[in-house]
Amino acid sequence: MKLYVGNLSKGITKSQLSELARPYGSLVTLKVAVDPTSGQAKGFGFIEYSCVEEGRAAIAGLDGRDVDGLALIVNEAKPKAHIPSPMER
Repeated sequence: MKLYVGNLSKGITKSQLSELARPYGSLVTLKVAVDPTSGQAKGFGFIEYSCVEEGRAAIAGLDGRDVDGLALIVNEAKPKAHIPSPMER
């Protein structure tokens, strides 16, 4: 199950997000969105667990949790919207 994690601090690292996520289950993937120009976190990321039960446990445990003075927003990630290329229009 893939989760969206929002309202992260701009200074969060992948290892810090991993520490928050690991108690809820087996991580498949973990990503902190980073601005390519500044290298600073954009304030959101994604966590993927090996099963739905672990993902639900992470939502219950992390959504609203205070991290660095910010209340996390954690929910099931929505599929990325398809944006048609000029060739498809």
